[in-house]
Amino acid sequence: MASHIGKLPIAVPAGVEVAIKGQEFTAKGSKGSDSYTIPEGITGKFEDGTITLVASDDLRPTRANHGLSRSIIASMVQGVHEGFSKHLMIIGTGYRVVAKGKGLEFFLGYSHTITVDPPEGITFELPNANEVIVHGTDKQTVGQVAANIRKLRAPEPYKGKGIKYDNEHIIRKAGKAGK
Repeated sequence: MASHIGKLPIAVPAGVEVAIKGQEFTAKGSKGSDSYTIPEGITGKFEDGTITLVASDDLRPTRANHGLSRSIIASMVQGVHEGFSKHLMIIGTGYRVVAKGKGLEFFLGYSHTITVDPPEGITFELPNANEVIVHGTDKQTVGQVAANIRKLRAPEPYKGKGIKYDNEHIIRKAGKAGK
């Protein structure tokens, strides 16, 4: 019983260079380059524009690493070709964000401003003062940076003020019952 995810082939789009040397996998594309060390017990092959991963045995840890490696490599190929992005909305009176160098400066109702500097490989885009778009080639890093920004002022359930993802739905609570 092999990993259902791990045995799926990965299509490599035009413009992406892929190399597998032993356990080292590298991908280069228009957005950048990335590398990954394939775990022991899994071998990768690149033929006819597709990458396939083969597990050496059927043990549980090998099956788990098989599916994990396939997902990571597929995300890397997509990341160097198209990139990833997360869209954040800032909701609340007086809440806003401004660009400060390569980083961002948030005004979130605290007595101080909060500055966020991007890690390597991450860029920020500000369509307006209440929106932030996090761009990058690494899916995990883009998601983590977006989560860290959201954590600065998570949306509250009464008025919905705070930082939320673009597609996130805030479950609202009723306020105090008045007479």
